[in-house]
Amino acid sequence: MEKKDIKKVVLAYSGGLDTSIIIQWLKENYNNCEVICVSGDVGQKSELEGLEEKALKTGASKCYIEHLTKEFIEDYVFPTVQAGAIYENRYMLGTSFARPIIAKRIAEIAIAEGADAICHGCTGKGNDQVRFELAIKAFAPDMPIIAPWRIWDLKSRDEEIDYAEAHNIPLKINRETNYSKDKNIWHLSHEGLDLEDPANEPQYEKEGFLEMGVSPIQAPDKPTYVTIHFEKGIPTAIDGKDMDAVELVTKLNELGGANGIGLADLVENRLVGMKSRGVYETPGGAILYHAHEVLETITIDKETARVKQYLGIKFADIVYNGQWYTPLREAMSAFVTETQKTVTGDVKLKLYKGNIINAGVTSPYTLYDEEVATFDEDNVYDQKDSAGFINLFGLPIKVRAKLEQKRNNK
Repeated sequence: MEKKDIKKVVLAYSGGLDTSIIIQWLKENYNNCEVICVSGDVGQKSELEGLEEKALKTGASKCYIEHLTKEFIEDYVFPTVQAGAIYENRYMLGTSFARPIIAKRIAEIAIAEGADAICHGCTGKGNDQVRFELAIKAFAPDMPIIAPWRIWDLKSRDEEIDYAEAHNIPLKINRETNYSKDKNIWHLSHEGLDLEDPANEPQYEKEGFLEMGVSPIQAPDKPTYVTIHFEKGIPTAIDGKDMDAVELVTKLNELGGANGIGLADLVENRLVGMKSRGVYETPGGAILYHAHEVLETITIDKETARVKQYLGIKFADIVYNGQWYTPLREAMSAFVTETQKTVTGDVKLKLYKGNIINAGVTSPYTLYDEEVATFDEDNVYDQKDSAGFINLFGLPIKVRAKLEQKRNNK
């Protein structure tokens, strides 16, 4: 589709630096086209304040604020936690699984509005361009996509700020504190500035750096206990109080944040091929992943746990790579759901200065039998049986050693 044919564009709008200037840029470069903004509310709270007013003032004809937080947690976050999927052992996928649900809604609105194209503000170096566009292809396969970062003349965030100032576009950031951030109910990410050099220590104690909690050094000297109840792998209550998904994650964020839980500093491998350094805050998420894993230790058998563990690495890759709406992810989620039938019970944890310490686990479906496991006298395990087991288990080692001896004696 040629530029002249694009008369209405739906923009994935956050009100951040990139999308703040894109409205004006689209109008300048696409014959003063109509721009409709869509923002997905996935729990970023303060970032949504005044968003519609700002969009309209900077040239948008309309601004949708789509409230997606409950669906985000229930249909994207919890299934990923159930899978035990953590990217490269540290990243709890906060940005990754928020993109598909937002992009899906954008595609639906673009179709309903009769838009000629969808636009996003993702850079050509990042993962989000892939996540947004794969989701758009799943729901609007023929929709043209405009990605300004891949085609405009602006080469840096400083130049973006220059553009905003020249066009009187208000920004909530300045050049000195211009970290690239992404926030939702699950996490907050920090990238850029001093963090681009992995040799630099994150300034956790610096006022204003952390937003969801405190540094472990600043956490209380007294531990906090919390008990989480799960039903079939889904957390449903805290300390005996039933909660919906949003309320539960919000409460765990408060508890985790206050105790310095869930900070991750890592150099990760981006989908596009480069390594990137990021600092993530995921206080409630860290608690949930830990608690769920503890409950699975007594409710899932060894072989299922092993298969689930290595599939969890693949599941994390799928989420990170933006492949949520694929047959493989759906099939893997079906496997995970099957494994969760017995993952019901209570996990008690002690939160202390950035640490999550196990403090007890129970389940009506436990596979842990004290009578079998005990070091004291029992009537169910004949220790003499282990000799035959070891002989068979060690047979390949014994045969190999004997044959080596024969060869060496020739």
